[in-house]
Amino acid sequence: MTSEPSSVGFYVYGIMLLLVCAMKLPAMVRRRHDMLLRAACLLLFAAGCLMLFAAPASIAALNRLTGITNFAAPVVYATTTAFSGASLLLIVNWRPAHPGQTRRVSRLCVTLYGLAILAIAVLFWAGSTPTDQPTLFDAYYATTPYIREMIVIYLMAQGVAMMAASTLCWRWSREVHGSLRAGLRILAPAYLVIVCYVALRLTAVTARWTGHNLDFLVDEVSPMLSAPACVLGALGFVVPLAGPRVAETARAVRQLRQLAPLWQALQDIPTPSAVRAPLPWWRTPPAVLLTGRKTALYDAILTLAPYCDPAVREAAFRTAVRNGDDEARAAVTADAAMVLVARERQRTTPEQLPGTPHTSAPRVQDLIPLSRSLASPVVHHLREHHGPLQKATHHE
Repeated sequence: MTSEPSSVGFYVYGIMLLLVCAMKLPAMVRRRHDMLLRAACLLLFAAGCLMLFAAPASIAALNRLTGITNFAAPVVYATTTAFSGASLLLIVNWRPAHPGQTRRVSRLCVTLYGLAILAIAVLFWAGSTPTDQPTLFDAYYATTPYIREMIVIYLMAQGVAMMAASTLCWRWSREVHGSLRAGLRILAPAYLVIVCYVALRLTAVTARWTGHNLDFLVDEVSPMLSAPACVLGALGFVVPLAGPRVAETARAVRQLRQLAPLWQALQDIPTPSAVRAPLPWWRTPPAVLLTGRKTALYDAILTLAPYCDPAVREAAFRTAVRNGDDEARAAVTADAAMVLVARERQRTTPEQLPGTPHTSAPRVQDLIPLSRSLASPVVHHLREHHGPLQKATHHE
């Protein structure tokens, strides 16, 4: 069998979804009672099968291999119904609710959509579809006994599930924030797009019942909604999963940039007691790099503790207060000034300085304010007049 060009995308997405589902199977085996995980696997499996069966080449192949005209129709409709039920089941179990209520709704959902799939199979067996209709099946057989009921059942099952899922997503999005809210706000319109898809097909079916012809809604208009629904649905599920990780990475990168001035000032401080593996920035996750950098900075500050002079801190604190800083900000600026002086002392006098028995390590709670304080005018003045200030502190 050779795939038509239009079928390639169906096969690629279908295989990807089934591979993701297969990757989650070991976790599902370990957590057999996790209904949320089971619903997610069912959704992935149903979506993957739907993409494979709905490919134009697959439809032709199913009809040819089975020798049953339009055999692909109930297969695709049953898979679509399973996907719709799995979507609703996932939202029901994903949304926080009382466990008992979640179990009852889940059982009801599984029962109703299981019966709908059974009805599709029975009605197709009872009906007759002698003419092959790979694209206009819904409209062409809209008035055929048993087949029309099958068509209505699959469309109504899909429409009800998508409308319910959209409503639940929108209501839930009002109670949460961040990436979860963004994902739900994307999923809600994604499900509404599918509702529009169903409405267009029902309109064409109803038109056939009344003697009119709106078949173009089935083979021309409604297929145009498939791509937006798939894209929005994928984004809606990906954003809540990837959002926290992306936000954590962005936060780590931002803090690394804020710590850059302090890192440039203290990265050359030798810390013999600390054993650390090198962390190349080009292959280290930002969060791990941030943790390593903070650890290195704390070790450097701890190494400088014997060289810290409280007189330097007191002088810098008074200067910062006179310049208009509040006490909290002035204290951080004073710590930064004391660290810089300690760095110079450690470089010029490796052993602990005599005559300064009362060293004072900086009271560092957060390194970022300390790093920002390096841009303070007090610190700049200290860098320019380090010698006079150091001498002055010895006479106080």
